[in-house]
Amino acid sequence: MSILVDGTTKVICQGITGKSGAFHTKGCLDYGTQLVGGVTPGKGGREDANGLPIFNTVAEAMEATGATASMIFVPPPFTAGSILEAAEAGIALACAITEGVPTQDMVRVKATLADYPDTKLIGPNCPGIITPGRRVSGEGSAAVFEGGCKIGIMPGYIHTAREDASTGRAVGVISRSGTLTYEAVWQTSVLGIGQSTCVGIGGDPIKGLNFIELLELFNNDDDTDGVILIGEIGGSDETLAGQWIQEHMRKPVAAFIAGRTAPPGKRMGHAGAIIGGADDTAQAKMDALRSCGVTVCESPADLGTAMAQALEVPVTTH
Repeated sequence: MSILVDGTTKVICQGITGKSGAFHTKGCLDYGTQLVGGVTPGKGGREDANGLPIFNTVAEAMEATGATASMIFVPPPFTAGSILEAAEAGIALACAITEGVPTQDMVRVKATLADYPDTKLIGPNCPGIITPGRRVSGEGSAAVFEGGCKIGIMPGYIHTAREDASTGRAVGVISRSGTLTYEAVWQTSVLGIGQSTCVGIGGDPIKGLNFIELLELFNNDDDTDGVILIGEIGGSDETLAGQWIQEHMRKPVAAFIAGRTAPPGKRMGHAGAIIGGADDTAQAKMDALRSCGVTVCESPADLGTAMAQALEVPVTTH
């Protein structure tokens, strides 16, 4: 089991003929994702470099391919329009990778998506989502996988499916940080723990799915044994997630909050990573999560071992 995507998910890429869209389309195909076509207005009827059909609209692409998910790689000024086009066409999952989308555009998108409850949005400014596939051959970056789904820019080979996990355990990962997502994945994989699904929700202040929505999905997934939550300074999402965990979560949660040394009032990296008050600091969020029963790491280097200990898995490397 997994959440949101699996090996049967059919995916299109909006912006497939752009440099980033073309590059990461190939990466997703190489991982084994069922990427079935793309959308670039005005280029419908052609094929991309991978031989995939190109359509002028999302609606045309969905009708021809049966796609239910979209990977969005369009320039920031046009990302909002692309997300709303996907929603209007009835896409189930839109994953916007693009960084630098204007906040005002996302305010409009968030409000409009309320009229499309069947469409879920991940991002923008995120690495995407992956449900790991089973390794069938090769090692490292040359490994070949099947049965998984990668929508985004993450390195697929570091992820481990439950079937390949030596401990027989798998955890979900939810993160505002792309690189720390990969760090958590690598650490758990090295410890013989698989991942059910990993979701990079993005670091912008206005975004799609948040911690609580994803925690609920993982809480109801029979094949997710625990969850790693990676947050950072700015906003109140992590504190609210802690309260939800305390009241509803039936599985162990390990967390790390980035930005302990960040000065107030200065944006650090992500658009949403800015301390606006005492409750926005990393320490305040760490204290709040601990008070809710979450295992909080002092260092990102401890994410894997913290999750293993919460799962009562012996800490041995593989």
